[in-house]
Formats: sequence, structure tokens, C-alpha cells
Amino acid sequence: MPPRSRRTGSVNRSKRSRTRRFGESAFGMLIVARTAVMALLALLLLVAGVWTSWGTARYAMLAKGRERGTMTVAACAADRCTGPFVPVEAGGRRRQVSIAQAAVKKGERVAVALRPDSTRAVRTGAGGVLHAWVPFGGSLLLASLVVAGGIRLRRTAWLMGLLGAALLVAAFATM
Repeated sequence: MPPRSRRTGSVNRSKRSRTRRFGESAFGMLIVARTAVMALLALLLLVAGVWTSWGTARYAMLAKGRERGTMTVAACAADRCTGPFVPVEAGGRRRQVSIAQAAVKKGERVAVALRPDSTRAVRTGAGGVLHAWVPFGGSLLLASLVVAGGIRLRRTAWLMGLLGAALLVAAFATM
């Protein structure tokens, strides 16, 4: 009978073959590599969601230096709605602006902020801010699947998924 270790009762390490020890360390390295790749993939998904959301959210959230006003929806085409723009401060230059079609109806007045040097507007207020962060909510949902399946952090994945779903539901509810 081979000698046993005092702590675990397992076979002494020096008695295993060199091939078996190499195989065990290679398998350990594969597990570490898989975890690292999945963590990088989850991070990439989250960064892409923030990057995409920030392109619109900065105009909806940061008011200083932006031309703000209200837009009355006059017509909606495939994915954009257009209408006349009334600035909050006197001296507005644009008369006609367009916003992304997101639960707006013809004749509705919407608070907007204009993108610099453009006729494109971004909806402001709670609905506009939450709508701007919808891509991040989707990336949270996708990253939660990667965290649950690839990294096996179930509680963290549930938290990420619930936060993403809450963001999407809140955006839908406020629009």
C-alpha cells in the first residue's frame, strides 16, 4: 500500500508518474485560460454597451452647453420622427429636428437636446436617459450569460441579469 499524506489521506505526490502530473497541470492551465477568456469576453460586452450608450446618453444627461428645447412630432418615417423645434433660450438656429422613433406619437411634444452641429435631437428627462442606456442593459443581460456559463459565478450573473432587465423594463415603462 502506498504511503498516505497526513493532511488529506491522498497518495504521496512523488509516486505519481511524470505524465500524470503534467496532465493535471495542463488541465489546470486550461481551466484558468477558459476563465480568463470568458472574463475578457464579459468585460468586452460591458465596455461595448457603455460605449454605445454613452454616444447618446451624454446629450440626454449633461445639460451644460447643449441647445435644449421642445419638439412637436409632425411626421414619422422608418426609424426617425421629425418636427419643429422650439428652443428654451432665444436665438435657436434650427427650425426642424429629428429624433429616434421611440414610443412617440404624431402631435406629441417632447423635451429634447440637440447634438452639436446637427439636426438630430436626443430625448431628455428620465425616459430619454433610460432609453439612451438600453444598449448597456442588453450588454448586462448578455454578459450575465457569459459570467454564469463561462466563469461559473452564478450569483454575480443573476445580479447582472436582473440589473439589465430592470434597466430595460424601466426604459420601456418611462417611454
